[in-house]
Amino acid sequence: MHKENLSAREAMARLEEGNKRYLSASTNPGDISLKLRKATCENGQSPYAIVITCSDSRVVPEDIFTAGIGELFVIRVAGNVMDHHQLGSVEYGVEHLGCKLVVVLGHDHCGAVGAAIHDEPSGFVKYITDEIRRAIGDEKDDFRASCLNVKQSVSVISESLGIKDGDEVSVVGAIYHIEDGAVEFL
Repeated sequence: MHKENLSAREAMARLEEGNKRYLSASTNPGDISLKLRKATCENGQSPYAIVITCSDSRVVPEDIFTAGIGELFVIRVAGNVMDHHQLGSVEYGVEHLGCKLVVVLGHDHCGAVGAAIHDEPSGFVKYITDEIRRAIGDEKDDFRASCLNVKQSVSVISESLGIKDGDEVSVVGAIYHIEDGAVEFL
């Protein structure tokens, strides 16, 4: 049983408004109070959006969207790539938490994308860069490659979970600009 949640359109408006506040903020005014921590402990979580983003320490969705505890269901993995683990998390957020909006949030100056373009990683990192290479093809521009990588993850989520345009649930891509903090929805 999941709780009533915001529509995808309402969730998107809330994210956009939160990002506007973030652009001029020096601290996050999102609610992290003891009262809210206790309430979410006792009553569970009811996030209004799912955000899949990179593990990069400069990309903090709760701050970027001026959100507090329990507002965003965040999934982080280097290069915001999708595999069965991330898809399972998205599926949980949609089916059990009632989220209507899924955002794949890539960013400029992404080390994983840069490694896929310019390096030959080995070890487990190669799984990430191989996935990014499949998404970007021969693209050599870091920013355009980041956008292509986001679009690929959006496609994987939509196809794997059977989400189509016009459904109650929306899957969208976005790019976070590290230097100025703006989010550009694709």
